[in-house]
Amino acid sequence: MPRPSSLRWSNWNLLLLIPLLMLVTPWFNSDGPRLFGLPFFYWYQFAWVPVGVVCVGLVYVKTRNAAVAEDKPDLLGVDDLDEGAK
Repeated sequence: MPRPSSLRWSNWNLLLLIPLLMLVTPWFNSDGPRLFGLPFFYWYQFAWVPVGVVCVGLVYVKTRNAAVAEDKPDLLGVDDLDEGAK
């Protein structure tokens, strides 16, 4: 019996690439401008925290009810899913 894949793909998953932009160090490797005495390097990274949270939350909300495979029949029966059945 083929093993069902636990990975799902959706175009919404592309939003998960946006928080990775904070890893491009040359874009923010500078001291100024300062914000409340914090160098740009630090407050730029802190600014990405809510952006990452919003991206991950949005992808979760948009993909949580998506079917794993819409075009394939379900190969597991009720007895296969029952924890007590052996």
